[in-house]
Amino acid sequence: MAEMQQEVDRYISQFKEGYFSPLSMMARMSEEVGELAREVNHQFGEKPKKADEADNSIEMELGDILFITICFANSLGIDLAEAHNKVMHKFSTRDADRWTKINTD
Repeated sequence: MAEMQQEVDRYISQFKEGYFSPLSMMARMSEEVGELAREVNHQFGEKPKKADEADNSIEMELGDILFITICFANSLGIDLAEAHNKVMHKFSTRDADRWTKINTD
């Protein structure tokens, strides 16, 4: 994760504008999540694509969300590996018995 954060930082650092403000990034993230929702709806829902619609994919939309998430974290000095570890700890303790586990016996 640190390598991805560094790669994105190197990319963004080449531009005078740098990272967008947190509010702009939140808006951009919302926009990207909407594009993902559209692709999921096209693939799994009842709304087929129009013949002239761009050929996007769920993979690319998830990639866009990952990119903006990394930008957001970098701009705020957040280590995403640390954030991930904290979230996994939360889920493994708070939600330890919330879901039905697969019997591995």
